[in-house]
Amino acid sequence: MSENWLKQPLFIQSFAPTSLVHVSKLTDSPKIFLIDDISVRTQDTNQSYWEITSDDSLAYISNYVVGLGPWKDTVVPASKNYLIAPTDLVARAHAHNLQVHPYTYRNENQFLHLNFHQDPYAEYDFWINTMGVDGLFTDFTGSLHRYQELSSPHPKDETANSILVKIAQMISQYEGL
Repeated sequence: MSENWLKQPLFIQSFAPTSLVHVSKLTDSPKIFLIDDISVRTQDTNQSYWEITSDDSLAYISNYVVGLGPWKDTVVPASKNYLIAPTDLVARAHAHNLQVHPYTYRNENQFLHLNFHQDPYAEYDFWINTMGVDGLFTDFTGSLHRYQELSSPHPKDETANSILVKIAQMISQYEGL
């Protein structure tokens, strides 16, 4: 997560691990290995979810990618639209120095598990603060950005008064121009 890395303009994502290995020879842009539902085999190697999320596979793919992009219900399965016990995928990925960016977060009620009472902010909070994921793929970037604004702590020395003083100082530099 160096400053240079954070300035990367893109992530290269693929469900095909061999394409990520190949493209890693062509670019140093960060790559994310996407992981589908547990019933779907990989597109190129025909491996099962259990094979591609084994510690050996995570160790191997960590040489080529910065993270995993699993479908969120593979990280925390659901039953009757309620979340059940989470898997250990996030912890195991982190143990291999891989970030985890589950997908896809949507605001529509039909895509929100009942645990979150139709509140996408509650879902974001659960995934970021309880599950410890490093990023989220969403179709609603505006609401994720708003959640970040609402949940980010202000610096301790930043009171409303100190912010107003800073604004007044900035404005005073332009008075009389």
